[in-house]
Amino acid sequence: MGITGRSMIGFRDGAAEVEPFHATNPATGEHLPPGFFPATPEETDLAARLAADAFAVYSRSSGKEKAAFLRKIADKIESVASEVIDRAGQETALPQARLQGETARTCGQLRLFATVVEEGSWVGARIDHADPDRKPLPKPDLRSMLRPLGPVVVFGASNFPLAFSAAGGDTASALAAGNPVIVKAHAAHPGTSELVGRAVRESVRECGLPEGVFSLLFGAGARVGAALVKHPLVKAGGFTGSRSAGRTLMDIAASRPEPIPFYAEMSSTNPVFILPGALRERGESIAAGLHSSFTMGAGQFCTKPGMVFLADGQDEAPFRNKLRELVEASAEFRLLTASIRSSYQSAVANRKSGGIASIAAEAPQPLPSGGFAVGSILFEIDSASFLKNPGLDAEIFGPTTLLVRNTKSDEMQEIARNLEGHLTATIHGTDRDLREFAELISILERKVGRLVFNSFPTGVEVSHAMVHGGPYPSTSDGRSTSVGSQAIFRFTRAVCYQGFPDHALPDELKDANPLGIWRMVDGQMTQEVNVPVPSSRA
Repeated sequence: MGITGRSMIGFRDGAAEVEPFHATNPATGEHLPPGFFPATPEETDLAARLAADAFAVYSRSSGKEKAAFLRKIADKIESVASEVIDRAGQETALPQARLQGETARTCGQLRLFATVVEEGSWVGARIDHADPDRKPLPKPDLRSMLRPLGPVVVFGASNFPLAFSAAGGDTASALAAGNPVIVKAHAAHPGTSELVGRAVRESVRECGLPEGVFSLLFGAGARVGAALVKHPLVKAGGFTGSRSAGRTLMDIAASRPEPIPFYAEMSSTNPVFILPGALRERGESIAAGLHSSFTMGAGQFCTKPGMVFLADGQDEAPFRNKLRELVEASAEFRLLTASIRSSYQSAVANRKSGGIASIAAEAPQPLPSGGFAVGSILFEIDSASFLKNPGLDAEIFGPTTLLVRNTKSDEMQEIARNLEGHLTATIHGTDRDLREFAELISILERKVGRLVFNSFPTGVEVSHAMVHGGPYPSTSDGRSTSVGSQAIFRFTRAVCYQGFPDHALPDELKDANPLGIWRMVDGQMTQEVNVPVPSSRA
């Protein structure tokens, strides 16, 4: 397919009029060809205008048409998977197996949303028949369903070059809902984004859809991304990244003359609580699982467990010894970008010099090699000191975690009450532990989007029930999820039709139910067609 380094504005390629930037190989620190040309202000504006024009047509596409489009994208990506994985390996230094899995996940997400929109019940159709005899006033005929918002801006994430990138979950869910998408590609893996973006663009063309259904722009988030969020024709945004960048874009979205929803997934430290029974029965196996979890992907997963609370007791030695042993034996890890490595090294140095948390174990630090290599480190502190120093709950993006020892039951509850919003919280325990720590679970329900029991938070299943979101600052809107089929609801709004003749209604709301979807008719869920009006209203 080849990489050109040009933005994609609908079916058009961007110009090469400004100084290009290059992707960097994290293993060597070397620039990768070709250069990538940032989108100009004129190209950014054109992408938004093409998307707005396309919305008038694409928003009315049937579920079957959108499903065929999404499946076409998945097929196209699979047809160039070897080229995509090779380039992604150069741009991220992630292992081939990880990238193969992420390719499968990306295509699986697209096909999941294809199934959802093809079946059609996701629109939440509701019908309340008229009651002309109601006193003192007649009741009108009311029908509602979810409709798409308009052009959506999606920001590619650094840590998932496929699953949260050009054709990732935000793109798939926005397209499934009927919204054109403009992707702001991440500078860490622009070549990967272009290869996938071209597969999407070819799918738009082959499915006979309007040109502006998809665009992909290169350039700095502070310029291109901000300009897109400010653009009056853009109606929503999706973002995965740092708290500082996410907060900046949130504020831009909220301060527009017409504010728009902006779904930002930002920072999360994902606390783990290891209760007495679990610590006593399987401390070493929990330690092994924890080490695998907080070093997975070099600790660059948004669900990485960044702080671990050990119950007060006499059974912690096997757990602690095993965890220390694993950390000290860890190989070096390569972070994705120079800025991520710099942030990690700075945060670790600050924690080391702070005099509050001690170093429990540390892997040998790699020698400077030109790449973005770092070593793993385990910090440790007692619960009383942790409670006195709230800054210790800050996220450190990389292969490290903080172990908080001697945590009594009442301290665990106090810690949980003081938590910020997180994507996940994990509990390791026995049935007895669950009964004795029931209040802890109740508190955590208010603090996170996903509670994990006797497992680890890394590894986010793409399914109907998954919730990958949480209260601020883990996300900008704790009512949403960026993974799973419920992600489609972010890019929709409810529209009510009052008193319309049947022929003028969307198919989802017609009495005959031509699509055969599940609907709420006069308060009852049904798939029936031509549901009769209750006799009291006939």
